[in-house]
Amino acid sequence: MTFRTTFFSLVVAGLSLSGQAHAADPCADHVPQAKPQNVGRDIVGQELDQIQDQGHMLFAVYEDYPPYSWEENGEARGVDIEIARIIAEDIGVEARFNFVAAGENLDADLRNNIWRGALIGGRIANVMMRIPYDSAFKCRVEQVVFTGQYAGESIAIAYDKASYPDEKPVPAYFRFDTVGVENDSISDFYLSGFVGGQLQKNIRRFPTTVDAMAALNAGEVMAVMGPLGALEHGLTDRTAVHQPPLAGFAVSEWTLGVAVNFRYRPLSYFVDDAINYALQDGRIPAIYEKYRLTHQTPER
Repeated sequence: MTFRTTFFSLVVAGLSLSGQAHAADPCADHVPQAKPQNVGRDIVGQELDQIQDQGHMLFAVYEDYPPYSWEENGEARGVDIEIARIIAEDIGVEARFNFVAAGENLDADLRNNIWRGALIGGRIANVMMRIPYDSAFKCRVEQVVFTGQYAGESIAIAYDKASYPDEKPVPAYFRFDTVGVENDSISDFYLSGFVGGQLQKNIRRFPTTVDAMAALNAGEVMAVMGPLGALEHGLTDRTAVHQPPLAGFAVSEWTLGVAVNFRYRPLSYFVDDAINYALQDGRIPAIYEKYRLTHQTPER
C-alpha cells in the first residue's frame, strides 16, 4: 500500500461525511473516541524538554519516496528531510529519521508511527512528515495534533513535448492516447471513472509515479497524471508538465503538514512556529527550488 493510496482513503473518508454538517462544522457529527489508556511513556513520544536534553528528535518519513524522502548511499535526502532538519535546528537538536512504509490507510500510519506504535518492531516518532490536512479527518483521530502546514500539493499532467507540440493534453485526450498513473492512486481512480470508463484501454499502471515518469521519458506512454511535485522531479528535456482544469475531480489539491502525538502539544507549537518562520523567510520555498519543484503556498 503506497502513500498515494493512503491519501485516497482519506479523501473517501472526507467525502462520506454529511455535506451539510461538514460545511457548517466539520466536527459536528463526530462521536468522541475513547482516550488511549495505560500507554507507556517509552512509546508515546517525549516532552519538549526531554527532547532538548537528549539532543535529538525522531521524524517518521515515507521510504523510497523521491523527491520528498529517500536514502542514497546511507544518507537521508529529500524535501521532507530538509524541512525536518529546519524544525530540529530551531528546537536546538539533531534530526534523526525513521523511514517507514505506508500502511493500509492514514489512520494506520498515524497509529503505527505517532500515538501507539506498530505491534511488531515499530518505533514512535516525535513528528511525522507529509500528512495531508483535512478538517473533518482531524476530528476522527483525536490522538494526533495536525499542525505545521508547510506546502500545498495538486494533481497535474506531464507529457511528451513531441507528442503534443501545439495543444497540451487534458483527460479527454486519453480516449486515444496512452497515459501512465501510479497504481491505485487518486489519479488512477479519477481516470478509470472518467466519461464512463472510456479511458480504461489507454491507462498504463505503474508501481510508483517515478516508474510512470521513467516510462514517459522512454517513450512508452504519451503522458503521466499524478502529484505535481512527483511529476516535476521526473522531467527531462523531452517532457513538460501543466495543470489543466479537471472536471469532476473532488480533491485535486490539498495541504500538507505534520503530525504530533496529542499528549505533547507544546512540542507541536514549537514545530508549527519553526515551519511558519521558515515559510516567511523563504527557507522552505528555497528547498523546493533546490529540488527543481514548485512550492505551492499552504493554507494555514
